[in-house]
Amino acid sequence: MIGSTAAWFAVGQGVERVRHLRVAAAADLRYAMEDLVRVFRQRHPDVAVEVVYGSSGSLYAQILNRAPFDVFFSADAEYPRRLAAQGLALPGSRPFLYGVGFIVLWARRESSVDVERLGMTVLQDPSVRRIAIANPQHAPYGRAAVAALKYFGMYDAVVRKLVYGENISQAAQFVQSGAADIGILALSLALAPALRDTGRYWKIPPVAYPPIEQAGMILPWAQDPAAAQAFRDFVLSAEGQAILARYGFEKPGGRKFSDEVIRQPDRTVQPMGR
Repeated sequence: MIGSTAAWFAVGQGVERVRHLRVAAAADLRYAMEDLVRVFRQRHPDVAVEVVYGSSGSLYAQILNRAPFDVFFSADAEYPRRLAAQGLALPGSRPFLYGVGFIVLWARRESSVDVERLGMTVLQDPSVRRIAIANPQHAPYGRAAVAALKYFGMYDAVVRKLVYGENISQAAQFVQSGAADIGILALSLALAPALRDTGRYWKIPPVAYPPIEQAGMILPWAQDPAAAQAFRDFVLSAEGQAILARYGFEKPGGRKFSDEVIRQPDRTVQPMGR
């Protein structure tokens, strides 16, 4: 059909329309999401998936302005909660927890700092002049990094060394490129081949920062709700959770949002910007 924007592909003897799914995902999911989408498309070849990455807070702000996403995967469970409280969830659906994330200290393999042996104390090394973290104003992993620095009583001593990435992926790029000497990054990025093969990391004890509970939600203007629900179900399935586990995510433990939390959020509490 000349002039038509619809996409089609052949299946057996017939022709089916390609369905489109637009996903907004927190930057810590960049590599895990690529694997999730790849396997999902093997199961659903008729669904074309487009993913946009960013900090959870920035994506949240875009969604408030009706950005054309179908599904939102946030690194902070508070953002989907707030969207649902404002009626910005697909009717009949609710936020879903899909994983718990962690932070690490990461340095390039050729760096002289022994991050694996010294842990947080390596930040006091004179050779460490710049420490990359995600912007804590709107990136959940940035808030977690600040919390960990304060837990170890190091924040005031190193605050002038901090350089801020727009999101956790950009913070990782700062360290990879040498623009920063060390970074407080998402474990999910440290375990991805791009960083795993070029650096070393030390896992920051989870007691040092609030749990990074990550949640998603299907948005009310989803173009293909069935495709969005299928992708959500795949991420929450044993197969999807196994993919997330390869990138260091843990299962949420079966916890769910209560109806009371969805209906009556505490509007005085700001989302934890990681």
